[in-house]
Amino acid sequence: MNKQLKLSAETPVETGARERRKFLQTASLAAAVAVPTLAGALVGCSKAEEPAPSAPAAPAAPAVVTPKKTPIKWRLQTYAGAALGAHVIKPAIDAFNKAANGDMVIELFYADQLVPTGELFRAMQSGTIDAVQSDDDSIASPADVAVFGGYFPFATRYSLDVPTLFSQFGLDKIWAESYGEIKDVTWLSAGAWDPCHFATKTPINSLADLKGKKVFTFPTAGRFLSRFGVVPVTLPWEDIEMALRTGELDGVAWSGITEDYTVGWADGTDYFLTNNISGAWIGSFFANTKAWDAVPEHLQTLFRLCMDSSHYYRQYWYWGGEAKLRTEGTKLKLTSIPDDEWATVEIEAVKFWDEIAKTSPRAAQVVQIFRDYNAMMQKAGKPYRY
Repeated sequence: MNKQLKLSAETPVETGARERRKFLQTASLAAAVAVPTLAGALVGCSKAEEPAPSAPAAPAAPAVVTPKKTPIKWRLQTYAGAALGAHVIKPAIDAFNKAANGDMVIELFYADQLVPTGELFRAMQSGTIDAVQSDDDSIASPADVAVFGGYFPFATRYSLDVPTLFSQFGLDKIWAESYGEIKDVTWLSAGAWDPCHFATKTPINSLADLKGKKVFTFPTAGRFLSRFGVVPVTLPWEDIEMALRTGELDGVAWSGITEDYTVGWADGTDYFLTNNISGAWIGSFFANTKAWDAVPEHLQTLFRLCMDSSHYYRQYWYWGGEAKLRTEGTKLKLTSIPDDEWATVEIEAVKFWDEIAKTSPRAAQVVQIFRDYNAMMQKAGKPYRY
């Protein structure tokens, strides 16, 4: 009995070892159960944290191609040949085409390139061309104010008279009203050019020297000058220099000295008469009405600005050129008709005005404006009138 009790008894060391084994067995079982659970948890966690699959990419939208705008195209013909046109209109048209930025293009043609100058009005009215730069007189305008375009004798003394008469004395409204009565043509703007002098092959020192002279000039100026024995001649602009060289013409009364040098007429003549029958040519821009109405407002405004630019350029180009070539030019010798004799020409001009005033109420209105304006300038004195 004592022996059995002794055999079953365990030492403390043995008891500790047995407890450790039991702990390890229990821990192993717990781990076996925990591992699958943890693995599942980890798998579940992994799935939860995966980014959601992306939606299928939408097909790319087709590129939007803006159709190229077709520009408005005009054909504009001027009264001037190429050498003169390089000053009186080309800079303004070049500026317009650049500023229009492809929305509108104006093709410029010079004297007689598309149609003869005398047929320009009808060509514009029919739409053969879209616009014209000229005086009313030369293009055979049917307007009742056409006689005042170009050189109306002694109506103006200086180039500044023209924009003043149109902008401040109502000629712009009268011109617009007159052309408003004519189908398919719109008057746009008027400005000044150079004075009207004689450049001739032989010297002019008296009115008698004008008799029998074959002279290229404007229709209304020719009507007036014929009272002093001048024989007005009409020729294509580009033929004038050759006509002077061959003797078909004795001279021109179509410009100031600036143009005589610029276009080559100073090479076919020898003398320049300092007396003039008008201080400035009145020229205008016109357009076919349908062509003008088809132009958007912003481009109409741009064209008006370019017309003003053209008017301004001519003001100083002619003003400076007339003085410089009179004093420094070497091709033409200056001659003059005495003032008392030339006064008879001015008196005759007053009679001519009276005749024109009787042709229509509107003509009478224009003549009265010329009378009132010149009377005011005369009263104002220097520097307006000397």
